[in-house]
Amino acid sequence: MSLSEAQFHDLVDEAQERVEDAFDDSDLDLDLENSAGVLTVRFENGSQVILSRQEPLRQLWVAARSGGFHFDYDQASGRWICDSSDEPLGELLSRVTREQAGEDLEFDEL
Repeated sequence: MSLSEAQFHDLVDEAQERVEDAFDDSDLDLDLENSAGVLTVRFENGSQVILSRQEPLRQLWVAARSGGFHFDYDQASGRWICDSSDEPLGELLSRVTREQAGEDLEFDEL
């Protein structure tokens, strides 16, 4: 069963909110901007991670220094899963945060 447009937007909003909360609760020096469905994380060193919704494909895209990643929502597990590596969104965000900011940060429930 594919996601309806409303379900898709609700799921992306929830994922972006959880990402924002994890960064807000961390000790990292960064800036967060959420505008028009695009969440931009700017680290102290100038690097960025960008989460954006791709409505026609019902995907969540992540752009990081290490590349671009496309996530599909897996209803069975309730998680966003990378379509090329099967890596859950939370694991990818932990990895790119470590790579770009040099800090370990957990993204539970993602």
